[in-house]
Amino acid sequence: MIASNRRAQGFTLIEIMVVIVIIGIIGALIVPNIVGRQDQAQVTAAKSDLRALGNALEMYKLDNSNYPSTEQGLEALVRRPAGFPEPRNWQPGGYVRSLPMDPWGNAYQYIATGDRFELFSYGADGQQGGEGHAAEIRYEDL
Repeated sequence: MIASNRRAQGFTLIEIMVVIVIIGIIGALIVPNIVGRQDQAQVTAAKSDLRALGNALEMYKLDNSNYPSTEQGLEALVRRPAGFPEPRNWQPGGYVRSLPMDPWGNAYQYIATGDRFELFSYGADGQQGGEGHAAEIRYEDL
């Protein structure tokens, strides 16, 4: 009867230590896999945004026979742009609901080059150049 009362009062030190060791082992196996994935997820999100913006720019060109100028920028996908080239068949409601920021909080970069365009994110460091997750992510490379 004494043994059953002792058992009902709580956990033994050994039981608590076993649980702590198991939690530590699980943490050691899982945490490194999760921590490294955030950078990869941000790059994947930037690529997805670039594809969506690139497709919207292609639709804009189909409707208006040209891409927006660098000055008109990506904003031309949301609001009818002023200036040259004039969008003759701009679609009411635009081509995207709003312009996304890249996963690092910076604006996507757009440069019109005649009958082509450059669309990119500077990556994690927000600056030109860089390596790894800080490298530029370009639409043309997707």
